[in-house]
Formats: sequence, structure tokens, C-alpha cells
Amino acid sequence: MEKRPETGFYPADILLPAKDSDLERFAVIACDQFTSQPEYWEKLEGFVGDAKSALRLILPEYRLSQSEKAVPEIHAAMEEYVSSGALSPRVQSGFVITKRTTKSGTRTGIIGKIDLEKYEYRKGAKPLIRATEGTIEERIPPRMAVRRGAKIESPHILILIDDAGRTVIEPAAEKAQAGEKLYDFELNMGGGHIAGWALTDAAELERIQGALLALINEGDENPLLFAVGDGNHSLATAKACWEEAKKELSESERLTDKRRYALAEIENIHDDALIFEPIHRIVKGIGAYDMLDKLHDYAQKAGFTISMSGKASNTSQKITIIGENGDVTLYLTGSGLAPLAVGTIQAFLDDLTNENDKLTVDYIHGEDALRRMAGETATGILLPAMGKSELFPAVIKGGSLPRKTFSMGESTEKRYYLECRALR
Repeated sequence: MEKRPETGFYPADILLPAKDSDLERFAVIACDQFTSQPEYWEKLEGFVGDAKSALRLILPEYRLSQSEKAVPEIHAAMEEYVSSGALSPRVQSGFVITKRTTKSGTRTGIIGKIDLEKYEYRKGAKPLIRATEGTIEERIPPRMAVRRGAKIESPHILILIDDAGRTVIEPAAEKAQAGEKLYDFELNMGGGHIAGWALTDAAELERIQGALLALINEGDENPLLFAVGDGNHSLATAKACWEEAKKELSESERLTDKRRYALAEIENIHDDALIFEPIHRIVKGIGAYDMLDKLHDYAQKAGFTISMSGKASNTSQKITIIGENGDVTLYLTGSGLAPLAVGTIQAFLDDLTNENDKLTVDYIHGEDALRRMAGETATGILLPAMGKSELFPAVIKGGSLPRKTFSMGESTEKRYYLECRALR
């Protein structure tokens, strides 16, 4: 399979917890969730206790300020888990088929490895595998510190394909479910239920490659096969580490080095259980009235108008400002708007925080969480959802979207760390 570089997505040697592991304590949610809700992670710590857990293999973003102490501990845990057999090879040169059930339904995915030579996150690049959001460069170095010395990786990266005919993932899942089941358990902290199967049948692995290639339209000058749905910054970190590492390698070494790849799960954007949720903003250090004044000032400068009546349409955008005294719904119109409401608001917030570095912005999944956090000196901005059908055309036409444009499901529906792959 390694001789077929056309797709950039291949079978992998995949590590999983030992068969007698407590999987409910091992699997934990993506590190970039609940960044403004440390109580979630504190409760998770209490639940995991002393059990072997992926919690020891990651750096939750709410702890980024503790990275100097945490990174060596993470590397030590990786070494110990592999040497003790707590993580062991369970799939050789194959995929893992996953079925994840949440309140949105059951989503199906395939876990394999992405060729980082086929991926780029920098603006304007048009490889087969593309970022869907703008990359915040300052978020990469702390993640690189973890990956540089890591013995293993475990992904929360979810990558989308546009497969209306359901030719890739769905037939593979049907085939896999007749074979070896690797796990079947409840995810902690309300994450739903997950089951996984090994897929190593050579004919089916070959069929998947062919089906992926068939999704590329003949004649496309810069075809897009994979769009990164979740974990943009984690994949960007893997790419940055690879670009750094390959400088020290010969051409032949670059072909086989494990760091050239990143483990990821691909899903079909047409999966009925895949829901796009908006990612809202909370601005700390400013009240709603002051925020509204700043927004009106910015609108005059940017070239759009603000009204308290109207409707969202192709020419107007609807947002809601949430403060301690309630909500204010606004309609934005004019030539100065970005293509999406999230882009208009992100540009405003970038301008606002450049002007006042005491203000901080966080990205919130879920309206209820946003409302709980809004108050006298923290203002919420409720944003509309992006349609799934808009994603691939938007990325093809304009490159990456504004950062934190959409979320694949709510916070508790994010990918949990479970599968791992050796980096050395």
C-alpha cells in the first residue's frame, strides 16, 4: 500500500490498550475542549484516578501554562505504557473502523495514517489534504514540544471526505463488522458509546484506495480530497514537526520515517449523524454595552451597518450579543462583511484585542455553556451554524475558513483518544 501515494491516506500499525484495560477510564476527550471549564477536567481527573489513561498522554489546553512541567511527564508516561504493554500492537497494516453513537446518531469513521507530504496548512496552498480554518501560529509551539519527544501519537483529528454516493467508508464498515471487534464500551463524561473493528483484508484495503481516488474529479488542477474537520492545529503541529525533522534525513530515510505520517480518522460529510455546530465567542474583560459600542465603531470603519430588525440572508448576517441583562439580536448588512458571520465577527475581535490587550477571547461549544459564562465583564457572541454543503466549495474557492468556524458536533461529541501509533 505504501507504493500508492496518490490518496495520502493509508493503513497503519495501530496500538490499542491491552485487552484487560479499563477502556472507560483510558479514553478521554480531545485536548482542545472545555478550555474555559477546568471543572470538566478536574472531574475527569477524579474519575480516572490511578488507572492507565490517555489523560496522561496529552496536554489539555487549559493547562498550556504548565507545559514546562507537563511535557516530560507525558513523554515518561508514553515510554512506560509501551514498555509495560499497557499499549500494544493490535492492528498490523490495517485500518480501524469506528462507530460512535451520541445524541446526534451513529457516525462511522476509518482510522489510518495521513501522509504529511500531501497536507499543508499555510494559506494559499492547495494540496490533496487541506486545513479548513486559519492556523494560529502561536498555538503550535507548545504542541510541538509534546510531539518532538513523543514515542507515540494518539489523534483527535477528524478529516472529511465529500462522498455523496457513500462509496468509501460505508462499505468498509459493513465488511469490517464481519471480522474482529476491538472494543465496545461507553465513553466517560457523557461522550456516548463507541465500538471499533480491525480491517486488514488486502482486497478491501485496495478497494478503499480506489474509491478514494474516484472522488477526485478528472481535470481538477488542484483537487481537494480531504478537508480537516477537527484537530486543525494538531495536524498542523505534526506537519511542522515533520518539516523540522526531515531536514536531518536523507531522501531514502524520508520515505520510511514514521514521523512523516499522522494518525487520523476520516468521516463522510454526508453521514446523517454528522452535525455542524457553530463555535461561539466569549470576550472576557468587557461588558455587553461597551462591546456594542465597539462593534458599532468597527462597523463604520469596516463598511457595514447594524440593525436590530431584519433576517439572516445571502446579504445579511445575524448574531446575538449576550450579557448579564439579556440578549440583543443584531443584523449586519453591507459590502464590508466577510462571506460568513463568523468571519465578520472574528475580524472585529482581532481588531478589538489588538486595540486592548487586556481583553481575551475564548471559543465556546454550545449555547448553554456560553450563557453560563456571560456576565457583567464577559460578553458572549452567539453565532449561526454553517451548512455542511458549504464546506468543500468554500475551501476550494477561498482556502481556509476563519478559525473556529464550525464544530463537528457539540463538545461531548468530539473524538476521544484511544488508538495510538508509534512515532519511533
